Amino acid sequence: MSTSEHIQDHPSRENQFSAKDVLAILRERGWLSGDPSPEQSAFCLRAADLLGPHAADARGLAELLELIFHYDAAQVLQTVEAHAVLARYGARDVVRQLALFLLDPAPFDSDRFKEVVTLLKEKLELRGRDLFHPLRLSLAGRAGEGELDRVILLLDEAAALPLTGSVKSTRARIVEFCAALD
Repeated sequence: MSTSEHIQDHPSRENQFSAKDVLAILRERGWLSGDPSPEQSAFCLRAADLLGPHAADARGLAELLELIFHYDAAQVLQTVEAHAVLARYGARDVVRQLALFLLDPAPFDSDRFKEVVTLLKEKLELRGRDLFHPLRLSLAGRAGEGELDRVILLLDEAAALPLTGSVKSTRARIVEFCAALD
């Protein structure tokens, strides 16, 4: 199954959110002040498109956006969920290989996401939860389902924007995660 198939196989709702909704949350949380630039507006639209169908309400959308703006690997690794994920066969290998892949500072977009998943599948012969949960845990801060893949796709874009709240790139997150892991 391809990454796009994997991403699309999770049920989602009809998108009830727009860029204005994302912008309102960013302002409410103090992640953006003033009038948005065209790039910030484009990010809000993309975030609404990617995350909106996976949020039942504005609170759910805000929780997904929170994953973009708040990341603390040490906190993540203190959770029971993290211990359960990392105790699975091959989980630490997924994290190591992902870290090696992300040494290249190129933005982590949909194509790179597909590339890393293909590489990890081939190299580690892992699939499903064994592959995706360590990847999601290390980059999004939770193991969850496909909505976290969409959070991950927004990280480098958000990190490149001038926002009030700083966003850690995928590269910064995996470095922090690996440092906190050992």
